[in-house]
Amino acid sequence: MPQNKNDFQFIVRPLKEEELGEMTSVWTDADLSYRPKGRDSPEELRAQLKRTPDLFLGAFDGGKMIGVVIATDDGRKGWINRLAVLPSHRRIGVAEALVKACEDALRKRGRSIFSIHIEGRNAASEGLFIKSGYRDASYIRYYVKKDDEDT
Repeated sequence: MPQNKNDFQFIVRPLKEEELGEMTSVWTDADLSYRPKGRDSPEELRAQLKRTPDLFLGAFDGGKMIGVVIATDDGRKGWINRLAVLPSHRRIGVAEALVKACEDALRKRGRSIFSIHIEGRNAASEGLFIKSGYRDASYIRYYVKKDDEDT
């Protein structure tokens, strides 16, 4: 789907398996942490992409990947994960377009509740999601147990 903001055009579309390496490069360039020996390993990402190809989305300026996001569907609600936009392409609508594309893909799966986790205090991410209609659910406590810290 072509996007246009202030005469900058880009497309958002599902990723292909051969683009997963470029996706992790966008994460690195955007300073998003990831766990290449755990849940973000090439094998895990390929397996997840095969299960849910409609939920791995990328934004492209011509042939260049400028942003990425992975959505997940837990059967009750949709989750927006691993959103990253290259620093050179921020504040021009890329992140908003990726969020909307996630919501649209999740709606096609029957979801009407969308959730996110933001690590730490990330004002830019918080502002993006508030602007996109999300609200702080700080009344919910989040706990995690990991068998391995690389997971």
